[in-house]
Amino acid sequence: MKTPLVMTIIGEDKPGLVDAISKIVADCGGNWLESRMAHLGGHFAGILRLDIDEEARDGLLASLRGLESRGLTVVVREDEGKPVPRPSHAAVLEVVGQDRPGIIRSISHALASHAVNVEELTTECYSAPMTGELLFRAKAFLRIPDDGNLHDLRADLEKLADELMVDLSLQESIRNMAET
Repeated sequence: MKTPLVMTIIGEDKPGLVDAISKIVADCGGNWLESRMAHLGGHFAGILRLDIDEEARDGLLASLRGLESRGLTVVVREDEGKPVPRPSHAAVLEVVGQDRPGIIRSISHALASHAVNVEELTTECYSAPMTGELLFRAKAFLRIPDDGNLHDLRADLEKLADELMVDLSLQESIRNMAET
C-alpha cells in the first residue's frame, strides 16, 4: 500500500541538494509527485509531495534525517488525501507597487474575508529600471467559491489597491483543479 507524504526542506543553499533529496526518494522506491523549490535569501526552501510503499516509509524517514548533516531541516507529514473540492473557479491576482510592510497582510485579509483560497503565491522585491526604487510584485493563483461575489471581491481589492498605492489586476483563469 502506498503512503502519501508531504515534506518541507530548508537549509543553506548549495549545489546538489535536489540531487541528494531525489536520490533518497528514488533509492527508497518513492514516487516524486509534485514540488515547489526555490532559492530564498541564501537558503534552499522546498515543499515536496510523494508516494512511498508503506514498508519503505521508515527507511525513507531515516535517510531524510541523514540530510541534517548537510545542514538541511526536513519536516515530513502524512498527506491525508485531497479534501473534497467545493465548487469554485480560478483567478489570478497580480500586484505591483512600491515596497512597504503589510501589503500581503492587507491583501490576504481581504481575500480571506471573501472565503478565497490562495493556492499559490509568489512574491519578490526588485529595483525599478529607471529610479532604482524598491518595488514589490506578487502573483497569486486563487480559488474563488462559486457562491462568492466576484464583483464585491474586485471592488474591495481595488479600494485596497488605492489605499496601498499599488497596481492590482484580478483575472479569471482557465487553470483547472487538476493543476492545483
